[in-house]
Amino acid sequence: MQKKIFWIAFTALGLIADVALPFWWAIAATLPIGVASWWVAYRSDWF
Repeated sequence: MQKKIFWIAFTALGLIADVALPFWWAIAATLPIGVASWWVAYRSDWF
């Protein structure tokens, strides 16, 4: 379940970044998006 939540959050935030940010900013935002998705899925105890 946690892996599924991670990939859903990562994909959704990545798509939002692709639409909202210029190309290079979206590429740079990939690492913070990954960290945020990991925290939500594994560390937050929400799921």
